[in-house]
Amino acid sequence: MTDDELRAAVAAERTEQADLLAALRPEQWDAPTLCAGWRVREVVAHTTMPFRTSLGRTVVELVKSGGSVNRMADRCARHDAAALSAGELLASLRRNVAHPWAPPGGGVRGALSHDVIHGLDITVALGLDRRVPRERVAAVLAGMSPRHLAFFGTDLTGVRLEATDLDWSHGEGTPLRGLAQDLLLVLCGRRLPPGRLDGAAEPRFTGTEGQRAS
Repeated sequence: MTDDELRAAVAAERTEQADLLAALRPEQWDAPTLCAGWRVREVVAHTTMPFRTSLGRTVVELVKSGGSVNRMADRCARHDAAALSAGELLASLRRNVAHPWAPPGGGVRGALSHDVIHGLDITVALGLDRRVPRERVAAVLAGMSPRHLAFFGTDLTGVRLEATDLDWSHGEGTPLRGLAQDLLLVLCGRRLPPGRLDGAAEPRFTGTEGQRAS
């Protein structure tokens, strides 16, 4: 994808997520997600934080968190999820579907990754049958590197991931097959509900901190 295509994909992903979130029942906003320790409302607070937060506040929060982006993300998501209603969080997302934010060093592809991964944190945990368009998943997978796996604490030694809906694989060893979007979650250190993957391979996850800043 070109940068223009990636920007269009980001806007489409945010629009579709906003429509999905608008249909959730109140109790679903308080349901756990695949992002360890966060409910749906914390995830949405996190993904909308760049739209609502000034550079000054970000710097202050980073200092309060001892310079740790992950600790800052967790503190701010919990604070904002408590301070803002589901309606306010949803409105922030709707207003900013075309917002140009991108994670430092990640570019537009990083913004798409951020939205796609956290969107899946919500839909997979809630058991919603949402398929992210394959071209978006492919674009996110194309940006993954060994550095990302280390960041997420994912050890795939002896495991070969094989997508059943894309011409994509990763690694060598015992096959683990599934939808590309589910394998993306494996790369990002998420523990999936049973039955979503096929194969005897068992990835090892050594941490959850990276999930919050993905």
